[in-house]
Amino acid sequence: MNQVSVTASRKATNNSTSFLDENFLLQSKTARQLYHDFAQKVPIIDYHNHLPPEQIARDHQFQNITQIWLYGDHYKWRAMRTNGVPEAYSTGDKSDWEKFEQWAATVPYTLRNPLYHWTHLELQRYFNVSEILSEKNARQVYETCSALLQTPEYSVRNLLRKMNVEAVCTTDDPIDSLVHHQKIKQDNFEVKVLPAFRPDKAMQAEDVEALSKYIQKLEAVTNTSISTYQDYLIALKSRHDYFAQNGCAVSDHGLEQLYAEDYTETEIQQIFNKIRNQQALTEKEIVQFKSAMLFQFALWDHEKGWVQQFHLGALRNNNPRMLRQLGADTGWDSIGDFRQAQALAKFLARLDSEDCLAKTILYNLNPADNELMATMAGNFNDGSVPGKIQFGSGWWFLDQKDGMIKQINALSNMGLLSRFVGMLTDSRSFLSFPRHEYFRRILCNLFGEDVENGELPADLDWIGKVVQDICYYNAKNYFRF
Repeated sequence: MNQVSVTASRKATNNSTSFLDENFLLQSKTARQLYHDFAQKVPIIDYHNHLPPEQIARDHQFQNITQIWLYGDHYKWRAMRTNGVPEAYSTGDKSDWEKFEQWAATVPYTLRNPLYHWTHLELQRYFNVSEILSEKNARQVYETCSALLQTPEYSVRNLLRKMNVEAVCTTDDPIDSLVHHQKIKQDNFEVKVLPAFRPDKAMQAEDVEALSKYIQKLEAVTNTSISTYQDYLIALKSRHDYFAQNGCAVSDHGLEQLYAEDYTETEIQQIFNKIRNQQALTEKEIVQFKSAMLFQFALWDHEKGWVQQFHLGALRNNNPRMLRQLGADTGWDSIGDFRQAQALAKFLARLDSEDCLAKTILYNLNPADNELMATMAGNFNDGSVPGKIQFGSGWWFLDQKDGMIKQINALSNMGLLSRFVGMLTDSRSFLSFPRHEYFRRILCNLFGEDVENGELPADLDWIGKVVQDICYYNAKNYFRF
């Protein structure tokens, strides 16, 4: 083939697919068929996110795209900071329009960052805006999207309906009243909005002052006096029961690593006394207390048939100056390099030996631990439930194309991808649900590539069923919401 023919061929190939068209990320005929015929239309079960239930309860209406897109989104804030945008335009006091303008000016510089794909997917799927966002069209996009957001069709409940969402699990502290979840249920909103029990603050023994204040709040919520460790467990158990009464069926823990230090009840009581007196704990005492609390939570989860989730490996709040200025969850976290295997195995083994190991999802933030997590899950699958112990989806810094592919490949090689419960958003934004589409396209492309390469049979009925299971049915059967 001469050079002219090669160039023409390349042009024809390039012209066959444009950015974010219907075949985005689908690089073969088989991949396209799997996505369009099997994955695309099944509902979404988003079993872990940080959506504010209060906004769902009152069917909140955002006044502009900055409010729904940039408020609280530390992914975007980090990109803007890296692009040289002053803090006033992300977490500061600039106007909503000024903040959006700076984000729009940043977007062209996010090439090959998942934000570039997410941004344009969300503009297309929610607002039918297909232009590439930049400072040149920022005003037009801002006004178009903001005008739509002010219409009834774009209330938060309708945004969930628009994405075919069947169920979401929010992230809730044990002392939360859950009144917003109760309001949503009373309204007979067809999308299930369920709480998740997230007791991280109840075991923050590294900060005895904060933990003592938390215990005081727990006393007020439960109308009890907490003097002993047993009092503390009774009060927390009452909240665990209360969550169950309000539809909760999952717990969640955000940890650097699992804790499984040996302890006695006497030692934990002594440690608890030190906490109540706001006396600093030794490093060993901190780990012992965390170990005791985690084990107790796991026992309660098993009693109720809940699914327990462990998000492991984040090194949080690395910038003390900005933590003091802005607080936590504002974009100063990173991947950590914690040792995971031994304590995780010890923790799960103790529960398994006592026949008290609940269905469990393990998420890791360090991709170096992918194979570790995938093989660890296999150690404790006992045949009682398909995929009882799950290696969870790519999380936080890993919920991007490369991270998802690595997680899928590790799970495929070390376990059963066919029993995987699939994707979640882990997001605070009501516009994040196209991340499920992103995952589904990547999944279908991987299967399609294997079929096209002759590594899997061209049995699209069966492979299509497996794809639908991963995207929806496995989660539906696993959680039983």
